[in-house]
Amino acid sequence: METTKLVLYNTLSRQKEEFVPMHAPSVGMYVCGPTVYGDPHLGHARPAVTFDILFRYLKHLGYKVRYVRNITDVGHLENDADEGEDKIAKKARLEELEPMEVAHYYTERYHDAMRALGVLTPSIEPHASGHIIEQIEFVKKIWDAGFAYESNGSIYFDVEKYNEKYHYGKLSGRNLDDIVTNTRSLDGQDDKKHSYDFALWKKASKEHIMRWPSPWSDGFPGWHMECSAMSTKYLGEQFDIHGGGMDLMFPHHECEIAQSTAALGHDSAKYWVHNNMITINGKKMGKSLGNFITLEQLFKGEHELLTKPFSPMTIRFFVLQAQYRSTLDFSSSALEAAEKGLDRLMKGVDALKKIKPSKSSSIKVEELDAACHNAMNDDLNTPVVISIIFDWIHTINQLVDSQQTITEEDLALLKNTLNVWIFDILGLRNEKQSSSADKLSPVVDMMLEIRQKAKAEKNWALSDEIRNRLTSLGIRVKDRKDGADWEIE
Repeated sequence: METTKLVLYNTLSRQKEEFVPMHAPSVGMYVCGPTVYGDPHLGHARPAVTFDILFRYLKHLGYKVRYVRNITDVGHLENDADEGEDKIAKKARLEELEPMEVAHYYTERYHDAMRALGVLTPSIEPHASGHIIEQIEFVKKIWDAGFAYESNGSIYFDVEKYNEKYHYGKLSGRNLDDIVTNTRSLDGQDDKKHSYDFALWKKASKEHIMRWPSPWSDGFPGWHMECSAMSTKYLGEQFDIHGGGMDLMFPHHECEIAQSTAALGHDSAKYWVHNNMITINGKKMGKSLGNFITLEQLFKGEHELLTKPFSPMTIRFFVLQAQYRSTLDFSSSALEAAEKGLDRLMKGVDALKKIKPSKSSSIKVEELDAACHNAMNDDLNTPVVISIIFDWIHTINQLVDSQQTITEEDLALLKNTLNVWIFDILGLRNEKQSSSADKLSPVVDMMLEIRQKAKAEKNWALSDEIRNRLTSLGIRVKDRKDGADWEIE
């Protein structure tokens, strides 16, 4: 177990706190996943990558992590999660499909995008539609505790009554008076005592496709209910980390805290961790605002805001270049810069193969690992980790040019340390590596050997011809004192 201490910003306490698991070395982590009614977009990438990094790093520190990420495939309504049509049912109606066809199709699209981005699969990925019984039982607990009421077959959470005993708004920092002032009136909310009450169970209208029997009506659970029920089922009444995007803080996570506290007598999660938004021109990216770019559009370059296609690893690297709690503003030029940075990083890794060991080391390789740990332990500061690695890429180039020296033992340590941080923890991969490139390598090396011999014999015409032929094939040659390096452009 790593001796340095991981510090996370806890949204609940509004400060950085040392991460101390409840049942070390086991860690329970629940993260809100997607609502599967459309193609995954760039806004989905940030929480997925953020909590993938946290998942990877906790495992690197030696913890046994149970990572639960839900799939919302029922109950998320159009207006504040309480009124309007179910988003998946609406998509099904428009496309003349069964709702579960829609949910399955877009779940698979999400999985494909996550695999492309290098996001590890969670330990458990429960679907809301597969846990209706658990949600009904959770509603019963809230009812029995006296914090719910029935109205025309629907069950609502009594926020005012809850607030008399607990504090509704403690996560988002709002008080009930502010919520009353800022809550707009919605059609069909006459069933509620107050506009800020939220649905635990909704009675289904005649035309509503997705419905299940309950003690109160044929209907469906409220959107917030799934997370309380499923996190408790798989992680217990108390677990370590609850994560999600900052846009979920209110009302979703606030309502989730209220539900869990009402049913159990305490909040479930110890640390609440929220990533900030990806923006376009300073505005949140999302389907509701119509300014989103799907990941497929990014990968294919098929959007008016894009100058070219961008690879999945470029997108991942772009996300990692900002600390997860800061906003990240999208532009095609920002992605181009990320692409160049990633290329430089991978070339630095490839350059490790060109280093010749010496009898002594002029550098202290162990400082790389220590510095990266210090940065990650400071609230997952990935941009600082990347900056540290780039400093060492400069050192690698000095080692290649013999401006610095390194022993064989230290070189092995350097290779291993970079592999751990770049590939295992940051989750990047070298997209330019392929079987065709591997097959090409000995041929190019042979041509460069012939070229080096020609230069030694001062046969400049042959030397230039080999270089020009390789350049025309997209292979860039860089001369060194004792030979040449090459790369595919």
